[in-house]
This record gives sequence, structure tokens and C-alpha cells, in this order.
Amino acid sequence: MLEMSRDAFEELVSDALDQIPPELARVMDNVAVFVEDEPAPTDPTLLGLYEGTPLTERGEWYAGVLPDRITIYMGPILRMVDTADEAVDEITTTVVHEIAHHFGIEDERLHELGWG
Repeated sequence: MLEMSRDAFEELVSDALDQIPPELARVMDNVAVFVEDEPAPTDPTLLGLYEGTPLTERGEWYAGVLPDRITIYMGPILRMVDTADEAVDEITTTVVHEIAHHFGIEDERLHELGWG
């Protein structure tokens, strides 16, 4: 388990978001990213969560809705890594994984692509 301040963790999440290619970042629409300490007790090992309507499912009806929400969970990530480099890798993988859900990519395809 790695010890890390909330500010340092949030900075790594921000760094991971900065690595999203500009052409993808430009088309991300109505999505907010948050860091939370822990997921719900029903899924204590959850690293990240996408909640919303993927871009591929939005139609003419999609207007005036709350932003999609991507949550990155600090506790489970830090419990599974031992070094800062491992934290960077896991945070980046989790951020990319959840953003892919925003683009309508399902878990099965993400696993095939190595973004478990």
C-alpha cells in the first residue's frame, strides 16, 4: 500500500487527463471527473466509475441534463500499488478506462485492448 496525500493523488488524476489526445478531449462533452476516497461498501475494490449517457447513445433528446460523472477512487488504487510509478500507471489506466466508457466502449473491448 502506498501512502499519498489527496492533493498529490488529484494531481496524478489531472496529469492522466492531460494525456488524453487533444482530438478526443475536444469531443468529450458534458462530463466531470471527481476523486473520492472510497467506493460504495458493496464494491470495495472498484477503482473508477462512469455514470451517465455515453456519447454513442445520445440523441436529440439529450439536452439540459446533468454532466456525466467519472469518479476515481483513491483508496482501492493506493491499496493495490507499492510505488509512485505504479500509482501513476494505475491511475492513468483507470482514467482512460472510464473515459472510454464515456465514448461508449464496453469493458470487454477495453480488456481486449489492455485497458482492463
